[in-house]
Amino acid sequence: MGSYRDLKVYQKAFDLSMLIFKESRNFPSEEKFGLTSQIRRSSRSVCSNVGEGYRKRIYPAHFVSKCSDADMENSETQVWLDFALACEYITKETYDDYFNRSEEIGRMINHMIENPERYKGSK
Repeated sequence: MGSYRDLKVYQKAFDLSMLIFKESRNFPSEEKFGLTSQIRRSSRSVCSNVGEGYRKRIYPAHFVSKCSDADMENSETQVWLDFALACEYITKETYDDYFNRSEEIGRMINHMIENPERYKGSK
């Protein structure tokens, strides 16, 4: 197996994180240390947890734990998307696109959690 960067889930999570970063530049300045910071942090944490877990994949329990953390951060990102929509910082179309992407990422992470042996390899 190659790098964590080769994983489709990492690539999709990274892409979504970058979309969120670009979109959140338009959030009001008073949200800089609130919603803007939180949604950027949680979306980036999905990627970092996938990467960390992949590097520990020879230890199934640790791999699953990090994947679970990635799933948790993905869910947190969805909550922040809910707030961004409710505050009218993003359109319904943007929300639907990002939320659907997040749901797909969640399904992929769940597959990793349920099938850690498929990702086990030599370190």
